[in-house]
Amino acid sequence: MELLRTEGREGRERESKFVFFRLGSEMYGVDVRHVRSIERLGAVTRVPHAPPYVRGVMNLRGSVVPLVDLRLRLGLPAGEVSDRTRVLIVNLNDKEIGYIVDEANDVRDLTEASVEPTPEVAKTDRSRYLSGVARIGEDLVLLLDLTRILSEEETQELEEMR
Repeated sequence: MELLRTEGREGRERESKFVFFRLGSEMYGVDVRHVRSIERLGAVTRVPHAPPYVRGVMNLRGSVVPLVDLRLRLGLPAGEVSDRTRVLIVNLNDKEIGYIVDEANDVRDLTEASVEPTPEVAKTDRSRYLSGVARIGEDLVLLLDLTRILSEEETQELEEMR
């Protein structure tokens, strides 16, 4: 993963921070540099004729933010909303999007040594969104590349919902 391939002072591997979150029983991570905030899921206003993975829009401190259900976008079954459900407010190319996740409460450092390419056996439709897999102890964390989740056209459609 390129963002992890730089070295700090004295030749040590530099760490990059990732926001870790859950979708069902799987743990995922995204580069913290893209995440503006982590919010509770508030009132959602549905948008007619939106794609199935778009839950609607929400008012976040006076701004209208489109909400993408990350479970549905990744081809996972829909989940139940709970008090642990969170929205990752992401800023990509000056566009703000909320990604709904089951739980998000951890920011961790990862080094290049802890990240591996996506294994061939894990290659699925969902793997096109992955930038790699991280090993945290005995656990595997799927690292999402947020720039791959939505196409430019899909991002533009979300912009028009504001």
